[in-house]
Amino acid sequence: MRRDFKLDVSAEEANGRTYSAPALEKGLDILEALCRSQHPLTQKDLAGQVGRSVGEIYRMIQCLVTRNYVAQVDDSYAVTTKLFELSHLNPPTHRLLIEATPIMNRLASEFDQSCHLTVYNHGKQVVIAKVDSPSGMGFSLRVGSDLDVLISVSGRVLVAFQDDETRRLRVAESLQRIPDRADPQIDVVLDYIRARGYESSPSSQVRGLYAVSFPVLDSRNHATAALTIPYAERIDQAERRPIVEIQEALSEAAKTISMRIGGWKETSTASGDTT
Repeated sequence: MRRDFKLDVSAEEANGRTYSAPALEKGLDILEALCRSQHPLTQKDLAGQVGRSVGEIYRMIQCLVTRNYVAQVDDSYAVTTKLFELSHLNPPTHRLLIEATPIMNRLASEFDQSCHLTVYNHGKQVVIAKVDSPSGMGFSLRVGSDLDVLISVSGRVLVAFQDDETRRLRVAESLQRIPDRADPQIDVVLDYIRARGYESSPSSQVRGLYAVSFPVLDSRNHATAALTIPYAERIDQAERRPIVEIQEALSEAAKTISMRIGGWKETSTASGDTT
């Protein structure tokens, strides 16, 4: 039986029930408004930004000032560097690797195939984690390897699941590395991948290899990484698990990793809808 990679949820979450924390939400609204602003905001301006009265936010602002999340600048307020400092105590890539590694190990063990995790970096993708097949036979990539983007399934996933402006930028950066790979139909291809929710096709670089890749999504449903299994045929194993089972397991694995890093939610779709 195929191992279930779904993230465990409580009975309340399964029933769609949520809990309200008005004070916390008010504080987060204030921080988000200040982060979006290019200049300090007065209490009146801030109240307008978050849709509340000055009286409603006064005590919350004072608390944030006391805790050094917000600094007072004359009669206005601005965020400090505390959020930035806290975010670097647990870097996103470190968190991603912590959550992804055990899931990747289970995938490799169940299907006897290697799997790897890549992220986008200035016109290329970089392998940040990989797990070899337990049997020791198969196709795998070295951690730290630089890969082309538009000619690989994982690279196309990293481009497809982005907002339009980021997608155009990544296509342009990628073509600077491999200009001879320009494809006039690339937008159609990327739209199809995003609507489908993943990419699955024979490799255009290694004969006999069939690759399947799903996006690991951030809180905006943009691909922060691509989880990929390069499916290698074994002619000595007639009972090899089929591609369709790999696609199902990889979908659940990518979804679970996304949820654990604070990304994909049940209300979104696996198709990577970025609206």
